[in-house]
Amino acid sequence: MESAGFWRLLGGMRQVVLGGETDWAGWRTATRALVLAGVGPGDVEWVVGGVPDALPEVAGSFNVPRALVGLAGLAIQAREPVRFGLLYRLVWRAHRGEVVLDDPDMALAGRLAHAVRAEAHRMRTHMRFMALGDGFLGWYAPAHFVLEANAQLIVRRFPAWPLTIVTSDGSAHWDGGRLWFGAGLAQACDDETLRAWWEAHADAILADARDGTSVPEAEDLDEAPRPPDRPALGPVVFPVASDPALADARLQAAGCERCDLCDAATQTVFGEGPADADVMFVGEQPGDQEDMIGRPFVGPAGQLLDRALEEAGIDRRAIYITNAVKHFKFTLRGKRRIHVSPSPEEIAACGFWLETERGRVRPKLVVLMGGSAARGVLGRAVAVTRERGQAIMLADGQVVFVTVHPSYLLRVPEGEAQLREYRAFVRDLVAVRGLLGV
Repeated sequence: MESAGFWRLLGGMRQVVLGGETDWAGWRTATRALVLAGVGPGDVEWVVGGVPDALPEVAGSFNVPRALVGLAGLAIQAREPVRFGLLYRLVWRAHRGEVVLDDPDMALAGRLAHAVRAEAHRMRTHMRFMALGDGFLGWYAPAHFVLEANAQLIVRRFPAWPLTIVTSDGSAHWDGGRLWFGAGLAQACDDETLRAWWEAHADAILADARDGTSVPEAEDLDEAPRPPDRPALGPVVFPVASDPALADARLQAAGCERCDLCDAATQTVFGEGPADADVMFVGEQPGDQEDMIGRPFVGPAGQLLDRALEEAGIDRRAIYITNAVKHFKFTLRGKRRIHVSPSPEEIAACGFWLETERGRVRPKLVVLMGGSAARGVLGRAVAVTRERGQAIMLADGQVVFVTVHPSYLLRVPEGEAQLREYRAFVRDLVAVRGLLGV
């Protein structure tokens, strides 16, 4: 978004007007001028939108920790009115030599940054796209101001795909060579409403491209990129109509109290994917990131699974993926939440939801990743190393296939052993694809 940072003197208070909710360049420019001018945090008011004035020229050296700059680049995207002043206060204090790494201001900024990072990931993976000529059209209602940073990331990863992303905050448009932003659609949006919006605004949007802004090469908002070894994630195309019974089960599971795991977990993490998927993947339980974000297999093990699925030629968008247990079981070690395997009783208690998913999806094949997943479906202890790679016919006609859980690969020491185990896992997934006849 175009930067328009400026200040005005209102009595003893400096008012800084930013060009938009994510005017990162304007905030940084104003912050530098204010700090060097010796204007304390209590004498600054931050507002969005207005008639811009020029910031005064202020000379001097300005240095703050790079980590704080990165944190601010995320936290400034939070839908929180106090964020501009909070971040200015942290920079002011850091510039004066104060230690700010472990205090309430830094803790709040960290929570805002975490929420933004989670929402950015959620937007990239939950957003539904529909085909639009040679490109894609999608809509999402973000909890935070993540459209611009996400749009920059998406078009860099998929430069050949023209797309339009419409949100309640605004819209982003990419024609294969230029990225520009415009007005959004505030109301809740289904496919019909989205297509009608596009048809009504397409001519004006395409005309705006002549005055569009190329993707910035510097001064970007923090985009929270995924690790470089994780494969790119393309537009997610979900079915227009979901299974009503499965959707109802998801809502009911949100308040599940069938075992005590619901007490400590952040939320229920239900399965996801097409209701008519040919294959269902079942893991053990959500991990730390899944518990925070609310989606299965989005943490390190999920990233490894994504990579292996891609190498095996299986499209994650076409599979249904879930866990035998829907709540995160952990123990605290300091501030870290360390995974604890669920008990047979907890797996059995959660079996109601897994059976509901299996019964509604009715996949041709169920892939059981690890011992807990195998117990959840087969109802018995399973020696994964002995039954791995076998196709087992169940009494109800479904076929199951046992393999390791991708988290197992993360525990193997790096080097030849880990590479060997990873390749074996990919071979299992290739075998899964063969059982599906694709």
